[in-house]
Amino acid sequence: MAKGLYTASAQRNKRQKHRWNDRYYRKRAMKLKEKADPLQGAPQAKGIVVEKVGVEAKQPNSGIRKCVRVQLIKNGRQVTALAPGNLAISFIDEHDEVVIEGVGGRMGRSYGDLSGVRYRVAKVNNVSLKEMVRGRKEKPIR
Repeated sequence: MAKGLYTASAQRNKRQKHRWNDRYYRKRAMKLKEKADPLQGAPQAKGIVVEKVGVEAKQPNSGIRKCVRVQLIKNGRQVTALAPGNLAISFIDEHDEVVIEGVGGRMGRSYGDLSGVRYRVAKVNNVSLKEMVRGRKEKPIR
């Protein structure tokens, strides 16, 4: 490619054309994360608990991780969210309003030995789940 005095626009156009070969640029430019993400790019979202489920851990671990199915208020999508902490599932009932957040897996994918679980419960009826597990706060009766 020419590197002369009047080739800046040609080089800029060429560079812009080849940026589309970078998968991270393409995903960002086309806003594919916001379209596919149930939270639509937000860090947290409110939802209603549909049911409690137990998710089996992947090999080589064993055990049933306590999770809940949550229907999001903003768009009606259903996601599976982990209830972190010892006996945390006992503080969550069906039809409770919960706030979920990303569980912190790589690039927004599932976390650790949990296949298909990308979110965790942060609050139940506007009270921190972590505080309830530690015994500092009680769950309000709605």
